[in-house]
Amino acid sequence: MFTFDQLAGFIAVAEELHFGRAAERLNMTQPPLSRQIQKLEKTVGAELLERDNRKVRLTAAGTAFLEEARRLMALANRAPLTAQRIASGSSGLIRIGFTAASGLSILGPLLEKISAGLPGVDIDLHELVTGEQIAGLQSGELDIGLARPPINGDFFDSYLLQRETMVLAAPSGHPLTELNRHVREDDLKDVPLIMHSPGEASYFYDLAVRMLQIQHANVVHTVSQILTMVSLVAARRGVALVPRSTSLLGIQGVDFLPLEGSAHYPVELHAVWNRNITNPALSQTLKVLGYRDD
Repeated sequence: MFTFDQLAGFIAVAEELHFGRAAERLNMTQPPLSRQIQKLEKTVGAELLERDNRKVRLTAAGTAFLEEARRLMALANRAPLTAQRIASGSSGLIRIGFTAASGLSILGPLLEKISAGLPGVDIDLHELVTGEQIAGLQSGELDIGLARPPINGDFFDSYLLQRETMVLAAPSGHPLTELNRHVREDDLKDVPLIMHSPGEASYFYDLAVRMLQIQHANVVHTVSQILTMVSLVAARRGVALVPRSTSLLGIQGVDFLPLEGSAHYPVELHAVWNRNITNPALSQTLKVLGYRDD
């Protein structure tokens, strides 16, 4: 197998087309340089240079080999820097899980922040519900999750990214839109309600039942996704309790009304990570997002 010294010697001779100048460029004498080239040609199994007393020329094989030799030397010179960047976390890959709801508001600005602060880090996105993200964090398939509470502090660390209020999504023109005040619990007594699934959207379900005395006889649909919920509101199937950021969907035919007491039941979104993960890009990403491990 050839060595990088042999490659460097060949490149110098090929560029100078003169053994003496090439040897001077490499701070060596001509005889050992000639031996390096001979060993390289023997290893390659082809004559790379034509030599006579007056000049040196590249053979066709030598011309082709020169391009590959330069590429190999560039890779060799770049490898230590690449390793240093990976070790420091300024390069590499960060795998992020996110919920559909988090994609409505915070995901875009968050990705812009990471890309600006760590341009050498590639981002791999996975749309998953919170339970699936937690499983991915446990298995090591994800580095960061954008998830809702509760978060198991025995295994995970977390950082609050966003806090917002719940609002009432109602069909445009619905009598509730004419109140000109915060919607109260009594206002919903006989109103058809589109409700979060207690199993697949337990975080939002728990918030809703803590905020209001839900009249289950009024529940006309139970769904797990915010987008589905608002689409049903637009179809005038009922009203729904959703995070304020849902208004960013821009679905026509839906108004978003303030709810009395909603400030006491904020919707939280956290960055969550497995504290045993050693990906250097993880710690750098968290710093970019504002987390400080003091």
